[in-house]
Amino acid sequence: MTSLLASIPSPGSNGFHVGPLFFRAYGIAYVFAVLAAVVITGRRWGKLGGDPALAQECALWGFPAGLIGGRIYFLLTSWNEVPDAWWGPFAIWRGGLGIWGGIAGGVAAGIWVLHRRGANISLFMDCVAPGLLVAQAIGRIGNWFNQELFGGPTSLPWGLEIDRQYRPDGYLDDPTFHPTFLYEIIWNVGLAAFLVWLGHHRRIRPPGLFALYVAGYSFGRIWEELLRVDPAHHILGLRLNFFVAIVLFTIGIAWFVRTQRKGPDYDDEPYPGDREAAPVAGR
Repeated sequence: MTSLLASIPSPGSNGFHVGPLFFRAYGIAYVFAVLAAVVITGRRWGKLGGDPALAQECALWGFPAGLIGGRIYFLLTSWNEVPDAWWGPFAIWRGGLGIWGGIAGGVAAGIWVLHRRGANISLFMDCVAPGLLVAQAIGRIGNWFNQELFGGPTSLPWGLEIDRQYRPDGYLDDPTFHPTFLYEIIWNVGLAAFLVWLGHHRRIRPPGLFALYVAGYSFGRIWEELLRVDPAHHILGLRLNFFVAIVLFTIGIAWFVRTQRKGPDYDDEPYPGDREAAPVAGR
């Protein structure tokens, strides 16, 4: 059995009280995730001559759209975990959100805002890609507090302690598990740094960085889904999200290749801060 000195403890509570109010760590993590995405995207967009406030407007619409999309995806793929009551579909505190649906909903709302503002959608998507990865990394901290979305049993020094009531059937006697939330945090932050580096050192035609975000995040999820043991629907013995990740990884790679075939220059795309000027490739 793994020693407590060679493992990661789980928080004793998933939130804290302030008077009669209870603040859940999961929700707090989402708030900080959105703030991080707005700050990172706003700075990257501003360096290209755009108005940083556009990132805030996209978040204003994208955040609720992401919550709705994430909940719809969860309801479609994990309906057996929804409370059997009329309020069950709305109880995001009982069950959760599906990241794929959240991304789709948030991106769709953001594109709608960008279209209304006449902004360069492809270039903005490249600006937001690293911010989304950092936001997703912060959001995973909420899963740690909830003692959820962990991998199979492990005796590695960084094994995650999971209280017995949160362990799936068949693993009740296993004290430590793979901290897949931590693996994803490391992967997301590393991928975000790589995309920033790539954008500064290579001539990438937008939305090439966003396409790599889709492919890169999905690639990490392929490996993660092979580790996780939390309840999920299976196809051919493998988790549903494993196949979703494979499909999105393939789409992301194909999308990236297609965007780059037109060449490294993108003078046909208007500069965010000046309709008559073109952005410098590789920014």
